[in-house]
Amino acid sequence: MTMIKKTNILRHLWLLVFPLFMLTACSESDNEQEEFPDWKAKNERAFNTIYNSAVEQQKAGNKTWKVFNVYSKSESVATAPEDHIVVRVINEGTGSGSPLYTDTVSIHYRGKLLASTSYADGYIFDSSWDGEYNLSTMKPFQKRPVSNFVDGFATALQHMNIGDRWEVYIPYQLGYGKSGTTSLSIPGYSMLIFDLTLVGYSRVGTTVPDWK
Repeated sequence: MTMIKKTNILRHLWLLVFPLFMLTACSESDNEQEEFPDWKAKNERAFNTIYNSAVEQQKAGNKTWKVFNVYSKSESVATAPEDHIVVRVINEGTGSGSPLYTDTVSIHYRGKLLASTSYADGYIFDSSWDGEYNLSTMKPFQKRPVSNFVDGFATALQHMNIGDRWEVYIPYQLGYGKSGTTSLSIPGYSMLIFDLTLVGYSRVGTTVPDWK
């Protein structure tokens, strides 16, 4: 068989295989995009809706809902919805005082995203406990400085009392931003939703005992 014939055969084979290759590649790409369709707009709409509802609930005297401006901005500067976090109180603790930005905390938490194609209840990207929420068996996530967390999460902690259990809504601007984070498989523009409990906290220079 001559080199020309071999070249022609290879060319014909490539013409047959190439469309299949492109179809597979496009299919995989489409699947990745469809997991979080219209994600930026969807998350912005969701947070703005929750924010506006919480503001109205507060005005009506409902203490179950709270809105806090991010710790790094004063109330006069934090004028946009995305300068805030929204909190729904699940359980009110009996402790007094709140952690400072420099304090170390012990917490229970579970973080998830809005519903997406494969996750009707929202993708759970991180959790400090397995199974059901049960304070008698759950081991807290311990000895972590408030300053180590994203701004929205750190803001929530600085308003919590020991024993508080909150559902916290964090806009992407106070979470992982436009880029997201590959370590937790969180895409950009994701509002974060946390089930968060403050177990305890310690000031700088204080020895934090191990949980028992």
